[in-house]
Amino acid sequence: MIRGRFAPTPSGLLHLGNAYTALLSWLQIRQAGGQFVMRMEDIDKPRSRPEYALQIMDDLRWLGIDWDEGPDVGGPYAPYTQSERLKLYEDALERLRREGRLYPCYCSRAELHSIASAPHGLSSEGPVYTGRCRKLTAQERAAREAVKAPSLRFALPNHGLSFTDGIQGPQKLPAGYGGDFVVRRADGILCYQLAVVVDDAAMGITDVLRGADLLDSTPRQLLLFEALQLQPPRYTHVPLLFGPDGERLSKRREAVTVAGIRAAGTPPEAVIGRLAYWAGLTDRPEPLKAAELISRFELSRVATSGIRVSSDSLQALFGTSPADANREEGSSPAS
Repeated sequence: MIRGRFAPTPSGLLHLGNAYTALLSWLQIRQAGGQFVMRMEDIDKPRSRPEYALQIMDDLRWLGIDWDEGPDVGGPYAPYTQSERLKLYEDALERLRREGRLYPCYCSRAELHSIASAPHGLSSEGPVYTGRCRKLTAQERAAREAVKAPSLRFALPNHGLSFTDGIQGPQKLPAGYGGDFVVRRADGILCYQLAVVVDDAAMGITDVLRGADLLDSTPRQLLLFEALQLQPPRYTHVPLLFGPDGERLSKRREAVTVAGIRAAGTPPEAVIGRLAYWAGLTDRPEPLKAAELISRFELSRVATSGIRVSSDSLQALFGTSPADANREEGSSPAS
């Protein structure tokens, strides 16, 4: 059976960009008659808040997006909150360590910054690590460890990687793409890349639909699936929503939140109708229930470039000005 998931980080309120991805992921699974999982990715405890987790789930249910398994309903693969699954990640880390796939990295922030400043030293996920700590001798590691606690990096294999994304199409990446990456931080916090691989495999996730900003994470995750001898899901990365200023909607930019829209008295059908219109599932932003879109969903109809959301559209959701229902939303500033 097809199984999908929505896995937010509860470090802020659910905004329209989150809701857009959640709706499309939910529709993909519901249209196929599959099971949908809610998972809270709160592994970075300093950034996560339980109250945000509760609000996110409440906002999604208000929109008409439900789930078959999750933190509040349980299920056969419980717990569905990452901070309660740390033993699984530690076991995977130990397996990688035994097989020689990890090495300690002692680079300081200043050293990593110098990497980022070098030509071609950045990927969309940050600095491309040069592997400078990979070849340290045992004596050199001992000397560095006396000064600084290390992070742990995954040593990339000497082969390239190919996969086909549901929207972005064929992806072919050379060996070493992105550089060796951190799987455990120097402060002991286990990293997203490892945790999401362990969880998707353990929960039997077959299909992952998420934002295009995570496309660069996919090669790293596929290599971890390979190293741990686990079955990877199929991936689909949908283009992002951009605000009127051309910047993508995100928590960092205090984007429009679903909680704020609710407080303005806007009905959930108005939000779903806008999201469906932006996605390309409807030809106008008419009010709709999420369930009414299930029969209409086709991945081939989903927009293939980012959508710039107009000021009028945002104002309409807050009820502060009349919306022009026929106004065209612009394409991504990157297109």
